Amino acid sequence: MAADAEFAQHCCDLLSSVGTCVHRRMFGGWGISTGGFNIALVADLGDGAKLWLKADGALRSHYEAAGSRRFTYLAKGVERSVNYYSAPEDAMESPQLMAPWARQALDCALKAQSARDARSRARPKSPAPRKSGAPRRPSAG
Repeated sequence: MAADAEFAQHCCDLLSSVGTCVHRRMFGGWGISTGGFNIALVADLGDGAKLWLKADGALRSHYEAAGSRRFTYLAKGVERSVNYYSAPEDAMESPQLMAPWARQALDCALKAQSARDARSRARPKSPAPRKSGAPRRPSAG
C-alpha cells in the first residue's frame, strides 16, 4: 500500500479549497487533514496510488454514480471497508473540479467528530477511584 510523498502533496493541493492540507504517513500510505480533521487518504490498494475521500453512507450512491469505489481491504482473510471512496477521475484534474468533493469530505469529517463528541458526553463519568490509603467511611447499619 505504498504511495509517494509527491503524489500526496499533489492531492493536498487539489483539496486546498477547504483549507491548508497536510499529509502524514499512515499505514503505508498517507493521511490528509485540514484544521485537524482527516478528510482523505492516499493509498495504493494494488492498482496504483489513489486519493480516497472521507464519506458517509448517505453519499455512497453519489460516489458510485461518479464511478468511484469504496476503500476495501483484507484483514485476516475477511474483506473490510471504511467510509472512504476513490476520488472521481475528472476531479483529479484541478482544485476547482475537486472543490465540491473536498467540501463533502470535510463535512463528513466534521459530522464524524460531532458524533464522537456526543457519544463521549453521553457516557456517564465513572467515580474517581478511592485512594488505597484513604480511610473508609463507616457504614450505616
